[in-house]
Amino acid sequence: MRIGELAERAGTTTRTLRYYESRGLLHARRAENGYRTYDEDDLRQIQQIRTLQDFGFDLEETRPFVDCLRAGHPAGDACPASLAVYRRKIHELDSLIGQLQGVRAEVGAQLARAELEASADLPDGPEPRCELNWEDEK
Repeated sequence: MRIGELAERAGTTTRTLRYYESRGLLHARRAENGYRTYDEDDLRQIQQIRTLQDFGFDLEETRPFVDCLRAGHPAGDACPASLAVYRRKIHELDSLIGQLQGVRAEVGAQLARAELEASADLPDGPEPRCELNWEDEK
């Protein structure tokens, strides 16, 4: 198949495929007329790259998976280098989750403090209204 068909089937652009080729992640063969040609294995490699990128892997992190596919492993993630990337990504995600949990705890504490302060400052009667006068902003 030619580059346009591969791009369409992979849900990407020819520009992206040329970029992958320039980075060594895709290897085009050339027909007699000089056109790039690809096969189903190339499509699987592009699908692997795109899936991993959807999961947050950067382009260089996809390289071991592509190499694993090229080595004949059907899923592309059974090779030691692919497994190492998975382990690093899990560690990275665990760190991010920890950071987000810390931020959430801080925001929750600020909310609790602000609610307590707001309830202590309220006079008996109707709740005060906070309004922005847009005319003053002009």
